[in-house]
Amino acid sequence: MRDELLESISEEALRLNRLVGNLLDMTRLESGVELRRDLYPLEEIVGAALQRLEPQLAGREVAAALPEDLPLVNVDDVLLGQVLANLIENAAKYSPPGSAIEIAAEATPAAVQLDVRDRGRGFAVGEEKRLFEKFYRGKSEGVRGAGLGLAICRAIVVAHRGSIEALHRSGGGAIFRIRLPLDARL
Repeated sequence: MRDELLESISEEALRLNRLVGNLLDMTRLESGVELRRDLYPLEEIVGAALQRLEPQLAGREVAAALPEDLPLVNVDDVLLGQVLANLIENAAKYSPPGSAIEIAAEATPAAVQLDVRDRGRGFAVGEEKRLFEKFYRGKSEGVRGAGLGLAICRAIVVAHRGSIEALHRSGGGAIFRIRLPLDARL
């Protein structure tokens, strides 16, 4: 009984720490954080996010399809890594245990597009834009959170002059798509 209580206290302390961290991140982003941009291979940023989430992804297949000829992206690698970690963590939370998570990227002449895809229940029709609002949480039983993760993702991507959207995945699940401009002067 005592061990269970200690485990519960530890979990709640970590959850509270994440909530406070998210609130601080949101405040910083809204006040106009200065990006520390440089050119990075997207593969490194994805790899760092996956390594950070190793414990949460244990027993789950993560398939990354990143073409070798992707151009470098002019980003703040720490902030973009946070976006990817949030999206991958959400995919793990909102999809069945053991189901695969897919990460895919492709380049167009003007942008790099990065998708995080899952096979969960997805989200309700009409929620596509609301998911990125502060404190908005879709209908999700048994999943805790404050509704800040996707708002933080949007703020970071917009600070990079990019876009992020939520899409319904054919066959079930969700796709979160990021587009980052390739113009290095941005």
